[in-house]
Order: sequence, then structure tokens, then C-alpha cells
Amino acid sequence: MTLPILYHCADARSLRCLWAVEEAGIEVDLRLLKFPPRAFEPDYRAVNPLMTVPGWVEDGRLMTESVAICERIAEGTPLEVRRSEADYWDWRNWLHRSDATLTFPLAIMIRYTRVEVPERRLAQAVDDYKAFFAGRAKSIEAALADGREWLVAGRFTIADIVIGYAAFLATTLGAEDVLGEKTTDWLARCMARDGFVRARGRQTAT
Repeated sequence: MTLPILYHCADARSLRCLWAVEEAGIEVDLRLLKFPPRAFEPDYRAVNPLMTVPGWVEDGRLMTESVAICERIAEGTPLEVRRSEADYWDWRNWLHRSDATLTFPLAIMIRYTRVEVPERRLAQAVDDYKAFFAGRAKSIEAALADGREWLVAGRFTIADIVIGYAAFLATTLGAEDVLGEKTTDWLARCMARDGFVRARGRQTAT
């Protein structure tokens, strides 16, 4: 049996996929790349012409969207919320919100603090998009206001993984101060999970 291949850069969006793999107990062939691949991994273009991570190759099919890959990994496991469950559409909404609403402003912050050469870095853009993220992160705090442990369905799902990654990424960019108290506590629960700890450990392996 050929294992799915996951192309991954440390702490990039592909961490969602590696975390989901660890939570689901799925074996993968993990390929670690330098970030950003377009600058340091020219051979990767033959796998993924977009030169982005994640890259998930399974049965000859390439997937490149981290949330879609998490959906594939979650299928048939408790990480998935099924159509028959009351929170199904809330779950789907969180999956889409994770990138379109929450990770996008953080990507701008990454560009103008880490990727661009020093003379092209823009402090105003970083400040503006941190504020953009702060406003949208309030949705996490509101969802947790009723004392729930996880975002939906009364259990840990890939909604917690994909949104948890966005909150984790914010902490690596100095934006943890915009996260609410309940969000911070929830993120701590996410990051304390064995699956998250194992995933971060695997990405530093040589």
C-alpha cells in the first residue's frame, strides 16, 4: 500500500494537515520543505506548480488546500461532523472561515515581517492587518462564550484544528494580545493535545 504524501513546511498552513493526520491516526509519507518553497525548493514545482504547501498526493491526485485536505483526513472519523448532526453547517462555516476570514490577514503580516526584504517591509500593513484579524477573531470568543470546550458538536473536530491553527499562527506573529480570554484558554487546550505536540515534533525531525 502506498502512503499518502504530505509536503510540509514548519508551522505553515500544512501544519493543519499534519495535526489532523496525528489526531486521526493516519500514516503518511512526510516530506519536509524549506519555507518558502518557491525560493528554496525548485524541484517541488514538478509536484505542485503553485509552489505552495501543503501538497497532498494520494492515488495520483494532488490536493493543495489545507482545509480540504483536513476534510479528507477527517472523513469517517470523529473529527468529522456529519450531515445528520445538528452542528453540521456551523462546522462547515468554521472550515471556510479559517482561511478566508482568519488566516488571510495573518498571511499579510507574515509577508511584511518575514518574507519581504527589509527595505520592503511595511509596519503600517502589519498593524492594519493585525487589527483586521482582531475584529474577526471575536467570532471565536463569541462561539466559546457559553462555556463550551470545543467549537462544535460537543467534541474536538477539524474545526478546532483549522481555526486553532489560525489562532496559533497569531501567537507566532505577536498578535496573541488580540485573542480573548476564552479563545486563549481554548487554544491552550488545542495545543496541549498529543496530536498537536506530535505534529510539531515531526516537523522538526531531520
